[in-house]
Amino acid sequence: MSRIETFSAIYERAAERKGGSVGLEMLMTKSLSDDQIGQYSDAQLLSEMSKKVFQSGFVWRIVEAKWPAYEKAFFGFEPFKVLMLSPEQLHDRASDANLIRHLKKTMAIYDNAQMVNELAHEHGSFAEFVGNWPTDDITGLWSALKRKGNRLGGNTGPYFLRAIGKDTFLLTSDVQGYLKAHHLVDYGFSSKAGLQQAQAAFHYWQQESGRSLADISRILACSVGDNRI
Repeated sequence: MSRIETFSAIYERAAERKGGSVGLEMLMTKSLSDDQIGQYSDAQLLSEMSKKVFQSGFVWRIVEAKWPAYEKAFFGFEPFKVLMLSPEQLHDRASDANLIRHLKKTMAIYDNAQMVNELAHEHGSFAEFVGNWPTDDITGLWSALKRKGNRLGGNTGPYFLRAIGKDTFLLTSDVQGYLKAHHLVDYGFSSKAGLQQAQAAFHYWQQESGRSLADISRILACSVGDNRI
């Protein structure tokens, strides 16, 4: 790893851009404990995961406005009920004017319900699988979601994890730009080597600061570029 900037220097720059530490700290979010994440139902997690799939590349507020209709159309996202839908029923939902007309993302709900169901059988619940995954290998969880699920690559999986309170950093364009500009990542961010290098940098800052990965990610993003946190 190249010579890495101290987190205190990053924090100072971010605070200056946000009008001081008070303004910066107001942007932070609280991560949940492993036990708290374990209290989610698998239906809640499938719902949030599906929402993030639809929000990817789309206007988030439109997805939010339509989500009550999705809850109704997909039986509250109970995985075993979603898996009872036939291909014809899924196609009908993908063309429903009350929902969002996107066949591949609609089919991803079914595929991800299958993943949730399988992991629940292996680990007691999907929530236990996510909650018990160690944060010092958080990119390993990203990769597992991408590999086992559908349309959970890129930042979609990490955004899902952040939404449910699982401590994670995000590779926003500002964070990626910083890591590349400071020569902390030599490989592509979709590669295993690149993800490991990014995680090593965040681990270094976490050791220095004692802060969550989510906090470090937001503070780093606020210290550079367009503040995409």
